[in-house]
Amino acid sequence: MENKLSKLAILTPLVGLIGGWKFFMFAIYAGLFVYPIYDAQGMYQGDEQIIRPSTYLFLTGIVIFGLLALYGQRLALRARAIAGVEDGLARAAHRFTNFAVIVALVAGAFFAIGNFLGAFNTYIDREENLTVRLFDVYIPILLSTGLVVYIILRAFVFRKQVVKGAKKERMSESEKALGLGYAVPIIATAIAIIFGLAVYDVTRTDLEVWVWVIIQVIIVSGILLGTRFSTKAKSAKAAPPRARATLAAGAANLNFVLSIVFGVTVSIMSFGFGAAGIEKLRVYPPYEEPAPGEEFTAVWSWTVSPLSISWFIEQMLPAIVLLVLAAAGTYLSITERNKVALVAKKPSSASSKKVAKAPAKKANSPKTKTTKTTTAKRPKAKRPKAKTK
Repeated sequence: MENKLSKLAILTPLVGLIGGWKFFMFAIYAGLFVYPIYDAQGMYQGDEQIIRPSTYLFLTGIVIFGLLALYGQRLALRARAIAGVEDGLARAAHRFTNFAVIVALVAGAFFAIGNFLGAFNTYIDREENLTVRLFDVYIPILLSTGLVVYIILRAFVFRKQVVKGAKKERMSESEKALGLGYAVPIIATAIAIIFGLAVYDVTRTDLEVWVWVIIQVIIVSGILLGTRFSTKAKSAKAAPPRARATLAAGAANLNFVLSIVFGVTVSIMSFGFGAAGIEKLRVYPPYEEPAPGEEFTAVWSWTVSPLSISWFIEQMLPAIVLLVLAAAGTYLSITERNKVALVAKKPSSASSKKVAKAPAKKANSPKTKTTKTTTAKRPKAKRPKAKTK
């Protein structure tokens, strides 16, 4: 039962990775249909004022991966509660899901910061649609911030304890302080980002020095409040430390690290090849030399070539194969590494039973010795009779 839970915990973030990859590819493909605007002299005037579907497709991919990584961590914690804290496969599943959760947090943070930096000078000198601005910039930043805060709190603060038969208790003061210590700096940073965007949208000028000062003050205030809450949680009464077994062999740990590095590297290659394959669907018009006496008219736009089987086989299939290879290689390397540990544990359990039976036999031997010693002491009472003779 615990082995199935551990394997399912490892498999869940990998499924999320594949789902996130699909939405990322859809987002890149949707971005091909957002055309820039140029004037008659070929000067860039900004992008079309539309709510870009690619923004929400990217965010959906991050949400799918983050939530499945979080669910995989819950499965790993349940497997450790059933199999024991020091079970090899459950421990590896827990470490892998923690890594997946951290990757999801980094992706969410990069998404919010990327939207913030990309929101400047989007429409240059044109009036912008406030509805488009709201749904294309502000709401995605708020959603990604909420996702990061939710994953942090559920993964590292308010998760279930790995204790058999533990009773559900209310949130303690230290847990509340710990949650605020994690959440307050992130929320303060999001508020500072939105404040800077709001000032930029209202003034339509680059942010002044004092605006950046206010932004930094908000961020530092959040960090200080988070530090204060973290100190309060740290000063609370600590739980008793749990017993830990000895560390695994260095070679096994090296293989585990290499499997993670392999999965990350091949996954990045898959994302890169997929994005490059979709980018090849963008076709620019060929350059035509103007006839003598005619003015040069540049065509700054592009066309999107239709999807075809040959394009899929040549461009997208290698990226899909790399993605499946990364997922399968990571899963098999983690499970096979701990399968050896499970096989090695079986003879030790049988020998432990023999050792447990041996002291039971020895436990009877002191009783026989005590009876012999008591019988041996009885003849000493006959010595006084020998003296009377």
